[in-house]
Amino acid sequence: MGGFEGHLYPGLSLFLYGLYHARLIFRALIRNSPVQYLPRCPWSKGRWARLQQIYYVGLVKILSACILVAQELHSIPGQFVFISKIYHQRNFLYRKQWQHLTLYVTFFLSGCVDVVSQNLLPQRCAALEQSAQVLGMFLLLSLMVSHIQDSEGVELQSHMLLIQVIFLLTLVVIAEFWAPNVLQLWVMKAFLYLILGSWLMQIGFMLYKPISGHKWMDDDKNDIIFVTTFFCWHVAFLAILMTWIYGFSFWWYCYVC
Repeated sequence: MGGFEGHLYPGLSLFLYGLYHARLIFRALIRNSPVQYLPRCPWSKGRWARLQQIYYVGLVKILSACILVAQELHSIPGQFVFISKIYHQRNFLYRKQWQHLTLYVTFFLSGCVDVVSQNLLPQRCAALEQSAQVLGMFLLLSLMVSHIQDSEGVELQSHMLLIQVIFLLTLVVIAEFWAPNVLQLWVMKAFLYLILGSWLMQIGFMLYKPISGHKWMDDDKNDIIFVTTFFCWHVAFLAILMTWIYGFSFWWYCYVC
């Protein structure tokens, strides 16, 4: 997730995933149905009926992971190797890029698990999907903790706030594994995914393309303190967005559908 695109594309994917979960939970809440995916009825009995029954979330995960891997490999200058062999030395190269690729492969495998569980197995295995999700979040937390070893100033502060969100999200998905149909956990998961994606995109703008046109200064305490203030604004705005999504969902499912 280095560079502007390396923060923008993963952040956008996580933000859209959070929107998807927000819609899912509010639909279940309004219709008083289980939190898990609602059963679908085919729109027709023709040749396209089977396609209309397919759950596409896992396929979107796989596609997103492939795009992120391609973007990461494209941004690497020179030959992409794991260990250099210069003067009988063995040095690890592209450590952050390897971390990114490890994370993307984990999301790819999570998408594969979703596809198998939702579309190929005779009966959907939600526990298998949640296990893959827990594994992905645990790896994300571990990688982000080591990712900030050589960071400082604004970059360090912004990524510390990101780690806090990842830690809370990891706790939520672990709790969801044991209580899969608790509405409060799903609401928190959707909200934290929105914060994670939104703040990751914001980090890309702060570090590489600041909206003000002026670079954030690592030696300015005011800039470092304002990073936390800006993060709180993100949280407040996304709380308002969640409220708006609930209101729109209530109007849609009660008066339109």
